[in-house]
Amino acid sequence: MDTDPVDDPRAAAIEQLEQFGLSAYAARTFVALVTLGTGTAKDVSQVSDVPRTRVYDAIDELHGRGLVDVQQSSPKEFWAISAETTGRKFEQEMDHRTSVLTMALDELEPVQRSEEQRGVWTVDSQGAVTDRVLDFIDGADDEIVYMTVEDVLTEDILDALGAAAERNVRISLGGVSDGVQERIQDEIPGAELFDSLWVWSDTPAGRLMVVDGTQTLVSVLVNGEDAAPTDPRSETAIWGAGQTNSLVVVLKAIFTWRLENTDTTGDQSE
Repeated sequence: MDTDPVDDPRAAAIEQLEQFGLSAYAARTFVALVTLGTGTAKDVSQVSDVPRTRVYDAIDELHGRGLVDVQQSSPKEFWAISAETTGRKFEQEMDHRTSVLTMALDELEPVQRSEEQRGVWTVDSQGAVTDRVLDFIDGADDEIVYMTVEDVLTEDILDALGAAAERNVRISLGGVSDGVQERIQDEIPGAELFDSLWVWSDTPAGRLMVVDGTQTLVSVLVNGEDAAPTDPRSETAIWGAGQTNSLVVVLKAIFTWRLENTDTTGDQSE
């Protein structure tokens, strides 16, 4: 778990710098210099728990990455770049690494993924489930039917649904509170809203969706309302893909019946 930067900024900074690839000594040396403003190897060693003989190795590492400047004095003085510049430098590095990774994985993927998936696949954690939902929404061509509770209706999902609507994908949403319905109608005016099949407030249900009649996903909030947002198992889901996939067939039948017997205001037709 990440250290809280407010409760312990020094430990949090060192932890994040190490995750960005700095050695432990380099991370401690950089944080010491940020605290000191400028300092010699002796100064750094006194406030960082880095042996004085290892400060120079750490400085070489930091200097090579453009994080510190060196004054050629006797003794040498070292100066750390600002927090803003440091953040920007690592952000650019992360963007580059992400771009290279994406390109490499694109080259490795099959030319065409199989659209028919036998059985069902499981996904754990709210973040991972949201990623899968976003993948399905981004790939939608004709129709998205999505039932959800307020807790997992994120801004990213609303943005993706809005983008899908702009591609002329039909959006049908259900199972959300009146306040969320108003929010959806403001952000996605073309979305059709329908009542849930169940009273979700009394169940651990998370979300159900059908995309283009060939992809489905259903999730539950396994630890209930009291689960911490960082709980990696606070939501779990199963999904399937393909016209003959068993999960697709079942959920598609349920949604088709519901939408055919519901108008856009959520009232059942005669």
